[in-house]
Amino acid sequence: MIDAELRMEPEGLTLRSGEMAVRGDFTKMLRRLKPQNLARELLVRAARIKDCPPDKIAVDATAGLGEDSILLAAAGWNVWMCEFDPVISALLRDALRRADKVPELSETVSRMHLLEGDSRTLLAELPFRPDLIFLDPMFPERQKSGLVKKKAQLLQKLEKPCDDEAGLFRAAAKAGPRKIVVKRPLKGPFLAGVRPDYSIEGKTIRYDCITLFPERSV
Repeated sequence: MIDAELRMEPEGLTLRSGEMAVRGDFTKMLRRLKPQNLARELLVRAARIKDCPPDKIAVDATAGLGEDSILLAAAGWNVWMCEFDPVISALLRDALRRADKVPELSETVSRMHLLEGDSRTLLAELPFRPDLIFLDPMFPERQKSGLVKKKAQLLQKLEKPCDDEAGLFRAAAKAGPRKIVVKRPLKGPFLAGVRPDYSIEGKTIRYDCITLFPERSV
């Protein structure tokens, strides 16, 4: 448990703990969502799949406050977001509600759908086969970084680092996507020890891309 309180403030649902505060706010993403900027986003580049259908489906199995999900949605994906923690889910749901009232965001967030629960279970129960599954699980090395922002610190108090990387990856693979994309710190280890087919690297992070084939062991 953490010493924190959820409050409905004029700006939206807010989690406060001492001097730290967290609120979902997709308006802060508007610049990144502009077409000329969106095309340069590493996640958008990593998510590309040749000959993907117009109604392509992505699952963000570790949604958090949805900032990665909205990048995918802005790029034309229908995004289903899995979030385990009920407090983070509430913050995300409120952020979606407010963004729906913003003309520049309403069409994009209409393609974002929230599923609450353990992503390992939710992935096994999907009524569709996704084209893409995105994974960005926390892990202990991240918590030691002096660059972690206050918002991330508070979120990490709610959600523990992933302690079942193998189970998470297996659940993603068994859902049958054409591609799995994993977000990692630039020098971080591969998720569950699975070596990607290729990676797209930035200054501090990388996206490991795994294309699944029937013969590949998961």
